[in-house]
Amino acid sequence: MSTAYHQETDGHTERLNQILEQYLWMYVSYHQDDWRTWLPLAEFSYNNSDHSSTKQSLFFTVYRRDAQFDSVHITQDTPAGKLSMKFQLVQQNFKRELEVSINRFRRYADNGRASPPLFNPGDLVQLASKNIKSTRTTKKLSERGLGPFPILKKVSTHAYNLNRSPSTQSSIFPSLNQSRHKQSQIGIKSLLLQSSLKRKRN
Repeated sequence: MSTAYHQETDGHTERLNQILEQYLWMYVSYHQDDWRTWLPLAEFSYNNSDHSSTKQSLFFTVYRRDAQFDSVHITQDTPAGKLSMKFQLVQQNFKRELEVSINRFRRYADNGRASPPLFNPGDLVQLASKNIKSTRTTKKLSERGLGPFPILKKVSTHAYNLNRSPSTQSSIFPSLNQSRHKQSQIGIKSLLLQSSLKRKRN
């Protein structure tokens, strides 16, 4: 399942949609009314191209053989033969453009990728409040980070369990992706809040 709280889980689908969109953008007509003709060829090319993670095509991964665009029995001087030749040329172009597109996406991703921060149990982290409902009137004027919360344990390489306060347990899921955490730096606002609470107790 992919949600706003686990952005990375849907990265593959996002990239696939971008690649197919790029295919269609290059081959559809000006009126964009023939994209249904090209979509099966784009899908065929994508499923029959080697992927860097598996070193084989998706079709081979599932069926243990490569998909074939077989037209050897079609005479080339017939309308069907001419159409078959056209589809073969388009399929070859699709495959070539796929390699270019994948290399481009990989280059952009590598340039913008930073090593994720590493947290340990007991570390204080602030939680991004972007996807958490607030009772305040204007979200733009609300805090960008909630907490700090101590980390209870590391669930996986990208997720942590937080020790939430009773007031936030109903609105914050216990296990959250590390992209929503940042190391807590107790600033002036927190120090003022702590000092005002001490004065009230005294």
